[in-house]
Amino acid sequence: MEVILQHLTKKFPGRSRKNPEEVTAVNDFSFTIPDGSLLGLLGPSGCGKSTTLHLISGLLAPTSGKIFFGGDDVTGLPPENRGIGLVFQNYALYPHLSVKQNIMFPLENLKGKDKLSRQAMLDKALEAARLVQIDSLMERRPGELSGGQQQRVAIARALVKRPRVLLLDEPLSNLDARLRLQTREEIRRIQQETGITTIFVTHDQEEAMSISDLIVVMKDGVVQQAGKPQAVYDDPANLFTAKFLGSPQINVFDGEVRDGRLLLGGDAVLDVPGVSHRSVYAGIRPEGFIPDPEGPLACGLRGVEVMGRDISVLASHSAAAAPTVRAIIGAKHMAGIQGTYVRFALQPRKVFLFDRDTGERVPFQAEAVE
Repeated sequence: MEVILQHLTKKFPGRSRKNPEEVTAVNDFSFTIPDGSLLGLLGPSGCGKSTTLHLISGLLAPTSGKIFFGGDDVTGLPPENRGIGLVFQNYALYPHLSVKQNIMFPLENLKGKDKLSRQAMLDKALEAARLVQIDSLMERRPGELSGGQQQRVAIARALVKRPRVLLLDEPLSNLDARLRLQTREEIRRIQQETGITTIFVTHDQEEAMSISDLIVVMKDGVVQQAGKPQAVYDDPANLFTAKFLGSPQINVFDGEVRDGRLLLGGDAVLDVPGVSHRSVYAGIRPEGFIPDPEGPLACGLRGVEVMGRDISVLASHSAAAAPTVRAIIGAKHMAGIQGTYVRFALQPRKVFLFDRDTGERVPFQAEAVE
C-alpha cells in the first residue's frame, strides 16, 4: 500500500498563559512511501516523528494537509477504519489474557460481513504467531514471557488482521542491546515476508539504517533529508544530518577555505575546488582518515582502542569542535600509530563542508584517495 503525505502539519495550542503560542510539532511534511517498503522515521526526541506516526494512524488529526493510502483519502477516517496495525513501545498487552487471546483480540471486535468464526480466528492467530515464531507460547500469559517475546506478541496482534500499513512506534526501546539487534532483524524478516508497507519510528540511527529501505531524518518537526540510508549517509544535505547519522559520530572542525584549499588550524589539508573564500564547518567521517607520515593533518595522539579488525585512534586538534577526534583505521596501520602526534591524509569523499550560518552543505568536487 503506497502512503502519500501531502503538506502534513500538526500544531498544538500553547499550554499556559505564559506560553500562549502554538507549538508546531510537524511542519509541512510531504513524502511518498512506496508500496511494500519499510520507512524509518528518524530524529532526536521532540523532533515530531511519533506525532507524524500518530497522524498517519488517525490517533491525531492534522491541522492541515492530507494523508492517502493508495488512492484513498484517509485524512478524516478514524483509526479502526484505516486498516492499520499499530505497535507501541510498551507492548500494551492484556496481562490476564493468554498469548493466543491477546493475538485474537482484534479479530473478536470485527462485526458484520467481517465477523469471523471461532475456528477462523484461531487459524489466523496461529498463522500470525508462526510468522513471529511464538506459536509454542500460545497458552502463556504476558507475565511469563521475556521482553522480546512480549514484543513479538504485540507485533503478531498488529499483523493478525493483515493491515494495509504497519506502524511501529519505537518498538525496541525497552529491550536490551542483544534483544534489540535480534528483534530488529525479525521485524525486517516479517516485513519482507508479508510485503506490508511499514513505518518504523526510532531515535536510534543504527536501527533505522540497518533495516529501512528509506529513511526520513527530522528536526523540530521539519524534514531535513530523505532517501536510501547509505545515500543519506554518504551525501548529507546539512550539518545536522551529517552529525546525526554515523557511529562514531562525524568529527567537526572550524575551517576556512582559501585559494581552493581547506585550512584547519592554519594548515592546508585538502583541495576543495570550486569553493569560494569563506569560513566553514568541516565534517570528517571517522573512516575518512588515512594514516600517512607525510599527511597534511597533524593531530595530537591521545590513545588507541583496538576493536579487532579495526583500530580507533583517539586524537586532538585545535580546530576540532569536540575534545576528541576519532579516526577508524585498519589494523594493518597499527604499527605506525605511536608517539605523541599522528598525521593523516584525508579521503575527500568522506569530508563535507557546511555553511557556518545556515549549516547547509557546501559542495565541492571530491576525488577518491586510495
